[in-house]
Amino acid sequence: MDKTIAIHPDILGGTPCFAGTRVPVESLFDWLAGGETVDFFLEQFPSVTPEQVAAVLADAKTHATSTLRVN
Repeated sequence: MDKTIAIHPDILGGTPCFAGTRVPVESLFDWLAGGETVDFFLEQFPSVTPEQVAAVLADAKTHATSTLRVN
């Protein structure tokens, strides 16, 4: 899949979702914050691929570590 995240005004009002699904990306972080594992999340949302989850988590890590550095 070329894109990891898709935003379409007609799908959940433009909420960022995993591409090709109606699963909001935010739900991954909500489940993880609630103590669930990535494997459990993937079991609950089989339309999301492990590669999509890995890409979102890698992007979040990059964003968090690059924007929080002290100069």
